[in-house]
Amino acid sequence: MKVVKAFFKWLLIVLITVIAGLYLFGYGYLIKAVVTIYGTGHTTAYLEDYTAFDNRTIAAGKGQPWPIHKNYNKTHATENLEAIHKKLGTVAFLIIKNDSLWFEKYYEDYDIKSRSNSFSMAKSIVSAMLGKAIMEGKIKSLDQPVSDFFPEFSEGTAARLTVGDLSSMSSGLNWDESYYSPFSVTTRAYFDHNLRKIILGLRVTEQPGESYKYLSGNTELLAMVLEKATGRTLSGYLSEKFWKPLGAESDAFWQLDSEKDGLEKAYCCIASNARDFARFGKLYKDYGVWNGEQLLDSAFISKSITPRFADAPHYGYGFWLSDYNHKKVFYMNGHLGQYVITIPEDNIIIVRLGHRKEKHADKDPHSEDFYAYIRESYHMLNLR
Repeated sequence: MKVVKAFFKWLLIVLITVIAGLYLFGYGYLIKAVVTIYGTGHTTAYLEDYTAFDNRTIAAGKGQPWPIHKNYNKTHATENLEAIHKKLGTVAFLIIKNDSLWFEKYYEDYDIKSRSNSFSMAKSIVSAMLGKAIMEGKIKSLDQPVSDFFPEFSEGTAARLTVGDLSSMSSGLNWDESYYSPFSVTTRAYFDHNLRKIILGLRVTEQPGESYKYLSGNTELLAMVLEKATGRTLSGYLSEKFWKPLGAESDAFWQLDSEKDGLEKAYCCIASNARDFARFGKLYKDYGVWNGEQLLDSAFISKSITPRFADAPHYGYGFWLSDYNHKKVFYMNGHLGQYVITIPEDNIIIVRLGHRKEKHADKDPHSEDFYAYIRESYHMLNLR
């Protein structure tokens, strides 16, 4: 008995020492990471993790339900598609044809109202908010220096950094985009309680505006610029300028770094549903027009879905770019395979939400499951 008591006594001492050390050396966020992720049986952020964080509501207004296509759900998913859904843990899959719901299916306990984490699809939405702020004159243009808002970026190479560089992933910031390293700035940003301090501690170490490099810190800094330029929280501005005008049918939530005066995790973490995420695909497909109202400037959208850099044809301003059978494709893309895929030529929008995704083939910026969702949807639609 004494041996057992001694064991637990020393175990407690070790645990207290480790925890104290983590906080002492600035790694206290790892405690929350362990409790939130590993303590729930996961190895990375997951679809329902918004419930473990503070959130701000993105209020919906009068909902505008999607029209139902005359052939709604008359065609079943292909065997290949169902196999992919099973393998990768799909929870929602939609096909919108000619602006009407053509196919819709949910898995596990998910339904049309179920919220799940957008992950990096939020980057596309933040870029849309940038376009709106420019349209309203709150930001001058894509070329406005970040230093106009944050003097921390006013010296040396950093003085060249623009808001457009942030949206197009060409900032030159010293951000480590490692999702699975517990010591990366990406992990710290997800669990730390002071995102502003983390972002303002970054430095521009490469020439901005010259080449593409995907960094989540870019979007977070852009969000801080938007917050200053508009005088609004990200959630409030999104609600007023997009969520309500687009007719979202449900309130959404945006994860915060802390409860008091929290900053939205703008590079990720909008909790919403497949139908409401899809609205941004239609808005961009129609070059900013929604119900006859120009919500976003068409020239901004055209620039957004066009590559900025010749050596990075897969990315524009906040949107991923590809093609299918020589047809232009642009899409919102999130961790674990969250997609809103838009193919304007055939007036198709595909939404997939789920737990896992396929790995990328060597040097291919698009994962195999992305191609599969398009291919199998076209088989279902009997299109080429």
